[in-house]
Amino acid sequence: MSRTRSGNDRYDAIVVGVGGVGSATTYELARRGLDVLGIERYDVPHAMGSSHGSTRIIRKAQQEGPEYVPLVERAYERWRDLEERTGRDLLTVTGSVHAGAPGTDVVANAREACDAHDIEYEDLSGDEVTERFPGYDLPSDFEAVFQPEGGYLDCERCVTAHVEAAHAEGATVRARERVIDWSETGDGVRVRTDKGRYEADELVVTAGAWTADLLPSVADDAVPVRALMAWLQPEEPELFSPDRFPVFVLRGEDGGGYGFPVHDVPGFKFGYSGDHREVVDPDRMDREPTAAEEELHRRFAEEFFPAGAGPTVALRTCIQSYSSDEDFVLGRVPGYDSVTVGTGFTGHGFKFASATGEVLADFATEGETDIDVSTHSIDRL
Repeated sequence: MSRTRSGNDRYDAIVVGVGGVGSATTYELARRGLDVLGIERYDVPHAMGSSHGSTRIIRKAQQEGPEYVPLVERAYERWRDLEERTGRDLLTVTGSVHAGAPGTDVVANAREACDAHDIEYEDLSGDEVTERFPGYDLPSDFEAVFQPEGGYLDCERCVTAHVEAAHAEGATVRARERVIDWSETGDGVRVRTDKGRYEADELVVTAGAWTADLLPSVADDAVPVRALMAWLQPEEPELFSPDRFPVFVLRGEDGGGYGFPVHDVPGFKFGYSGDHREVVDPDRMDREPTAAEEELHRRFAEEFFPAGAGPTVALRTCIQSYSSDEDFVLGRVPGYDSVTVGTGFTGHGFKFASATGEVLADFATEGETDIDVSTHSIDRL
């Protein structure tokens, strides 16, 4: 780090937002020998955005499209590398189930993605899923895909591991420091926070729900949406252990859900949503779950996972940032010489964070990446 003539601290790169993707980007830049500053407005890790709640699904069956499979395969590699680097257990394999009611497309889309990339899977009926994994209770007319390599990431531990690894490479991370404004200069960027001023050759914005505050030009592709996570006490806890309960993505006739075995929090964790999305201001969002939200989630669990639908253990809100077409937004920001952004992860970005951090570091240092993220290029917008 050097001092500029204006007295500001000077870095090679500044990363704004040190959550799932930002912590990975900070590490990847530092790993390449750059002098990096990460700035986080809350704690590291924290529970105000989209990188908290104990677990996040990782899966090779990508119902979002075959183009996501190579990126998630790279993410698996980088998560395992991070485990080796830090000595932390981050990724637990349980297998994954994609299941759907007749007329829904979640199973067909997952199957298509697996077929396109020779990913192993099994076709199962609803009855076969219930027989094999009795924590489930699926209707007999449901169809499903089981993929044995799916599982979950310990999300807070992943953020911590990336920051620890970044520290080991010489990076600085400043928490509880809010960016007030920033500007490009003739030779990089200048960032002003509520605690100081910093300059750098490159700026990477990975600020989640606050991205639009920093980059108004991407506001339509970084829309903050409120979501809820629920944990219920299993009536038969042995059915919800990681060795007996695969993670799932499920689509019923009226909405969809996802879920996990018991990990960290003493309950069966899941989320449920209908087709309505509640767009929020992240600084004014009501973070307290409502009784109606609790009841909606309970009905979902009682319908498909009755052995897990005991008393409520915990309810937590989070924020998902949606893009206009629900693909990610990655790349050099048009109109700027020194700015890269990662946003619009649309509720399923955490599993990719170890790889998208690598991609964003590529863009910041080389202006391009060898990893195929053409589907997610900011240039498409």
